[in-house]
Amino acid sequence: MTPLSTGDPESIGGYTLLGRLGAGGMGVVYLGVSASGRQVAVKLVRESYAQEEEFRTRFRQEIAAARRVSGAFTAPVVDADPDAERPWMATLYVEGPTLAEVVEKDGPLNQRELRTLGLGLAEALRDIHRAGLVHRDLKPGNVLMTGDGPRVIDFGISRASDNQSLTVTGRIIGTPPFMSPEQLASPREVTPSSDVFSLGSLLVFAAVGTGPFDADSPYMTGYQVLHEPPDLDGVPEPLLGVVERCLDKDPAARPGPADLHRLLQALPRSDAAAPPKAREPAAKPRPRPAPWGTATAATGAATRIGGPRRPRMLLAALVTALAVTGLGLGVAAFVAGQDSTATASDAQSASTTPARAASLPDGWRPWRTALRKEVKGVPVDYQTLGCVTNGNALFCGGTGFTVARIDTASGRILWRAGTRPQGVRPIGVRDGSVYAYEDPDDKTRRVVALDATTGNRRWQRDISKSEDALLYDGGLLTLSPDHSSFVAYGPSGKELWQAPSLDEYCTTSVLGRTPYALCTAATEPGQAPVDLMRLGPGSLTEIATLPKKMEALGAVGGKPLFLAPQTAKDVYESGYERPYNALLRVDPETGQVRRTPLARPLTGAATLVDGVVYFVRANGSVTAVDANSGKQLWQRATDTESLSAPVVSATYERVYFSNRFGRLLALDARTGAEVWRTSALDDPGDKAQGTPPRVLLVKDAIVATAGDTAFSRGPDG
Repeated sequence: MTPLSTGDPESIGGYTLLGRLGAGGMGVVYLGVSASGRQVAVKLVRESYAQEEEFRTRFRQEIAAARRVSGAFTAPVVDADPDAERPWMATLYVEGPTLAEVVEKDGPLNQRELRTLGLGLAEALRDIHRAGLVHRDLKPGNVLMTGDGPRVIDFGISRASDNQSLTVTGRIIGTPPFMSPEQLASPREVTPSSDVFSLGSLLVFAAVGTGPFDADSPYMTGYQVLHEPPDLDGVPEPLLGVVERCLDKDPAARPGPADLHRLLQALPRSDAAAPPKAREPAAKPRPRPAPWGTATAATGAATRIGGPRRPRMLLAALVTALAVTGLGLGVAAFVAGQDSTATASDAQSASTTPARAASLPDGWRPWRTALRKEVKGVPVDYQTLGCVTNGNALFCGGTGFTVARIDTASGRILWRAGTRPQGVRPIGVRDGSVYAYEDPDDKTRRVVALDATTGNRRWQRDISKSEDALLYDGGLLTLSPDHSSFVAYGPSGKELWQAPSLDEYCTTSVLGRTPYALCTAATEPGQAPVDLMRLGPGSLTEIATLPKKMEALGAVGGKPLFLAPQTAKDVYESGYERPYNALLRVDPETGQVRRTPLARPLTGAATLVDGVVYFVRANGSVTAVDANSGKQLWQRATDTESLSAPVVSATYERVYFSNRFGRLLALDARTGAEVWRTSALDDPGDKAQGTPPRVLLVKDAIVATAGDTAFSRGPDG
């Protein structure tokens, strides 16, 4: 322990801090004491990471994971506050050096100590796995050596003893010499057998002083873990068979907890030291001898374990291999969530979907464009910045301009129109025109139609200041400036028809490309039942009455679809998500309302796409429900907060999301299994926190917005 530094807090959560136990990339670990005298290790997240929503999500997961584990060989959580300005967690303080410190100071362990270490770690993993968790970061720095056996600590956020950094945006987070091959290749799909592989590497380190996969860089080491046999020279003969089985490249071939415990119990209790290691330095690889067997790209597994290593690969090829396998995308503590019904086997089948030729804009390449144009004075910022598309055309709103056409192949801005951005993104594209809003003053709002090719203004009409203009099959639906009538305009700007409004609160709605009105007697939305009205030339006809606080989704088979709330009470709490317990489908001809109960109440922003309703919660949970039957198709806890509304690729059967920081996420549309995810953008702009993300498709190219940045990626991310 070292004394507190200048700037360190004197107390956290009521615990008086006595000194620093260590510091890592994500935060600092302090020794604290409660009022009753109980000593705790307090992890305090660094201020920069405390501002990241994704990081808070993972910190909450670490706390939940550690709380679910209770065993003699783990350190229990005693207190935590993940919602504090700087999140923190307190675990019971366990006095003792780490295994890394013991080996560095005193050298490799003797055979009795190895047996005790192995049995303690096996029992710790048993407790962790029984709780439905995979530790994913079992290494010498996360094992404390105490008088009554080893203790496993750290479920994935701070790095107290070895300063190994961890991030949430795609950089390396673990220690490659102690990761499993599947953790490197498919970090979202690891099982408890991954921890068994790490235990094997850790036992080699304890027996010899270095791990079975040691190289000059994490890239080299990662390649060895994936494709090369372990270097087991110097491992004591009784232990050799155990670690060989633990380090099998095939997860299914590794021993389970019971078998592992039995194998370790059979080790001798001798105090004899392990034989001195006889390995050549990693920087001097030995030539490859006789054929090893096969090591295929599909499995990355060699048929033989142990013995000399193969020659090194070229670094450039190695970096490429590790970039493909996703070295930096792991999560140090994976919660095998009970609310996730998609399985690892589902993910495996999703990730092995046969490659196909993508339909991309001519000359397409990944691109990134800033949606910001410097103008004189202070530009009005978009609040819900985003893009719209039609065919191969893309139009986005931004800061300093109203709408711009962006080349979908390169991201180059072809033209900009307007100098005063509106509060929302452009309305849409239809019949060669892109439609957007214009607010010439505080009292007036217009819809403008711009030539999609040139950006020249075709026509403009004044509309209601408070209601949206919506495209439908016949034209553009609006509400007149004085709210007295609904108005439909054709592609040329000609008025097609009007329909009288009511002396009620009415809003425009397009459900299944058909114009409707939603009217309520309340002076504010959500305070009274809602009447669904059919709109047409000169007519406003009531079809059905819907409950208050319902949500309009769209239409299935030409019939409007709504969500019915479980409760319509007003709740004024930050982060509250209203639960919905039924789908309401309205026959527009008869007015009959068919109620389809959901299996259980669901929360989150709901989006209807191709007959499926996707519920996306603020914490990153996604649930897919069949819009006809109400049956839950799948649920996935993505651990990525602030997801956009989904867009679905019918070609690849994938559901794509973006988030505020520019991370893209692809889920299998059939199972919900994660197919891939990307790193967050290094700098999405200063609007990332307050601007909802958007994602859409241009052919098979993904286009998303984060902050004031638009970017495009291919269907493989």
